[in-house]
Amino acid sequence: MLPTVNGWSDRLRRLASGAMVITLILLLAGTPALALNDAQQLVVESWRLVNQGYLDPGQFDRIRWKRLRQKALENTIETSEQAYSAIETMLSPLDDPYTRLLRPDDYAVMKASNEGSLSGVGLQLGHRQDSNAIVVIAPLEGSPAAEADVISGTEVLAVNGESVETLGLETTAARLRGSVGTQVVLTLLPPQGDPEELTLERRNIDLRPVRTRRLRSDAHTLGYIRITQFSDSVPDQVREAIEDLTDKDVEGLVLDLRNNSGGLVSAGLAVANAFLDQQPIVETRNRDGIADPIQAGPEVLYSGPMVTLVNGGTASASEILAGALQDDERSLLLGSNTFGKGLIQTLTNLSDGSGLAVTVAGYVTPSGRDIQGQGITPDKILDGPEPLNPGGEGDRWLRDAERTLQLLIDQEASQVAEESPAPTLDHMDEEQS
Repeated sequence: MLPTVNGWSDRLRRLASGAMVITLILLLAGTPALALNDAQQLVVESWRLVNQGYLDPGQFDRIRWKRLRQKALENTIETSEQAYSAIETMLSPLDDPYTRLLRPDDYAVMKASNEGSLSGVGLQLGHRQDSNAIVVIAPLEGSPAAEADVISGTEVLAVNGESVETLGLETTAARLRGSVGTQVVLTLLPPQGDPEELTLERRNIDLRPVRTRRLRSDAHTLGYIRITQFSDSVPDQVREAIEDLTDKDVEGLVLDLRNNSGGLVSAGLAVANAFLDQQPIVETRNRDGIADPIQAGPEVLYSGPMVTLVNGGTASASEILAGALQDDERSLLLGSNTFGKGLIQTLTNLSDGSGLAVTVAGYVTPSGRDIQGQGITPDKILDGPEPLNPGGEGDRWLRDAERTLQLLIDQEASQVAEESPAPTLDHMDEEQS
């Protein structure tokens, strides 16, 4: 049976429609993909950096990493703020607080901090041990907070009317930083007093990451070096401090790493070189399982007796240093358990002035201890409550460290005396002549 005219018409329409679809597909296939705008490029750039370097690529399959990029780009991304939100949403399933986006202002503050300076009010903050309350560890010398007589132990309740319970520690600290000349209103609760409001004006602050002095007793002269963070200038400052204390004939050294949350790993390794004589410092392990042992060089700046103070604020690069000193039996550790951050991040400039921190390696101490989430247990746990102002007046832990160091010096002197050979007859004759 031959098709009717109407039947041919229907078939022709279907064929024509199919040809149009095929032609459209071919045209689309030959058309280049639409160019990404700057904000979308920022998302792709961040995804690529994490994809290339993240320590645990096995996590990518579990969270469908490629799909996360696709989902991010399906949303409207035309502004930097939309890009930042998309990046943060994309990174969240990694469940790694150290792999994070730093907006331009926060990134600028971090870079300034690594250079040893920042703009703010000069408060070091931490969590109270028995609660999540945010307290002042200490005001930095010469800072607006110090000049306003803010004292250690003062609880911070709010910043510009925002409760710190909502902000958290890191955001609270960020709210205190800002442009020189701007003001910030703090709601504070002194250790002995009622809540009060204090308005402070931000200015440039020299962080003074290395502080040093002599500690004198009836029997010994000791040196004290406190490192509050590892920034670019710290290795040179430590070298100068050691040379100064050596010129003053100190018999031993107290190294204070309390509340040193890390910083530049390279600076921490350089400081380890000052105390370790070609001994292992740390072993890093990358995503491919390749171990990279790092060893100290031969140039030791200080080889005398020493003890090291640590606490729950001792983290990252400072834990690398503390772990090496303990494992190599170079220094006793005193204080409380350290924080437990055994991961290393790279920090990359993004195209719009923001930064991306990516966890790229883990590390173990020379004896093979992985401290991530566990920290380092000191050789001697010191009694609480922990002093809130390390190195300041009434620092009981520092006095404990002095006593321990003096005992070490006396023991070493006694051991040397016992090992010294008895004088020979010839020597005695010479002494009598």
